[in-house]
Amino acid sequence: MGLQKVEKALGAELDELFSKGTAKGKEAIFVGLKRPEGKKGPRYFLKGYGDKEFLRMNSNSYLGMSLEDSVIAAEERASREFGVGPGAVRFINGTFKPHRDLEKKLAEFHGREDAMIFSAAYATMIGVFTALTSKDTTIISDELNHNCIINAIRLSRPFDKKVYKHNDMEELDRFLKESVGTGAKRILIVTDGIFSMRGDFAPLDQVVALARQYEDEFAEGIVVMADDSHGVGACGETGRGAEEYTKADKVDILIGTLGKAFGVNGGYIASSETVTRYLREKAVTYIYSNPITVGEAAATIEVLEFLDSPAGRERLQHLRKLTRAFESGLKSMGFEIIESEHPIVPLMVRDTQKTTDIVKFLKEHGVLATGLNFPVVPQGSQTIRFQVNGNHTEYDIEFALSVLAEYKKQAG
Repeated sequence: MGLQKVEKALGAELDELFSKGTAKGKEAIFVGLKRPEGKKGPRYFLKGYGDKEFLRMNSNSYLGMSLEDSVIAAEERASREFGVGPGAVRFINGTFKPHRDLEKKLAEFHGREDAMIFSAAYATMIGVFTALTSKDTTIISDELNHNCIINAIRLSRPFDKKVYKHNDMEELDRFLKESVGTGAKRILIVTDGIFSMRGDFAPLDQVVALARQYEDEFAEGIVVMADDSHGVGACGETGRGAEEYTKADKVDILIGTLGKAFGVNGGYIASSETVTRYLREKAVTYIYSNPITVGEAAATIEVLEFLDSPAGRERLQHLRKLTRAFESGLKSMGFEIIESEHPIVPLMVRDTQKTTDIVKFLKEHGVLATGLNFPVVPQGSQTIRFQVNGNHTEYDIEFALSVLAEYKKQAG
């Protein structure tokens, strides 16, 4: 009875979302998996589609590690030894050795003094921002930063905030100058490393250089933070992400995820020992949330070892080769794309109905891709986001391109 009035209001909002075409709708349910066979990569089965096979080109698992036998075996061994769940938050329960082993491994991988893991990358961003934003902090953010950054800034209630145009270093420079003498003691510059809707890079080399230029103007300096959740493990010669790709000096705080290229689950930061020690005391999403499972920690350690092996380098080269082939195929058909080394390949449609129609056609023909419409992206930037994975094959890329070619033929 108590929900009747609010359900009426919620129902009206839902109706409006669907009438505008911006509702996400029901989630697909995967009910089965067919491992790579012959010239095909993995295929998936969806509820309601019987034995129809689907090629996933909407997965963040860029290296394809979630299906790697050695990774699965590492998770199983750790789960049998320690159990499937951590039991409590770390300050109450203590921690398990694989958790700390993973943090040390991540710090070594990124060339930092220390790292700490969170339950998710979104929780990492919220926890880090709210802990590091004082009443005297000005935050300067790229306009296309991920939703987790936008909400983290809202929750942090900084002294001031400024949003610069996407990758516009002149405007970032101006905002830094304008912040001098305002009473701000600490500046926090934040950007994605790879922008998830577009697959393009932040010029981290320039961002860091600007921060160093102005840091003496502020009593507590300038902190550069990059969320490279889509970059780490997916780009750069050795998979170190946007920092490596742009040849930047290290950002002060690097945030990453274990749930994309690493194929597991969880989030993390890599920074100085002082920063991580402070965050263990102050980041609420770390203190009051369970960590990832011991099995997930062990699986991620296995992924890091793979990535730093000859097989890992080969997987990265394979991923880049397939990405280039897919981009070339789309361009040859006259599609507008945003080119990048990164395996996110955005097909710019710029129309909501057409985006919906193409995604539907792809699904009908066995290809899963993500349509991004307003308000997820700005009006006029409607996009179909394809994501190439390391366990895709040349046949898979050709298959996806053939479906798009058939769409163009039928659409005229």
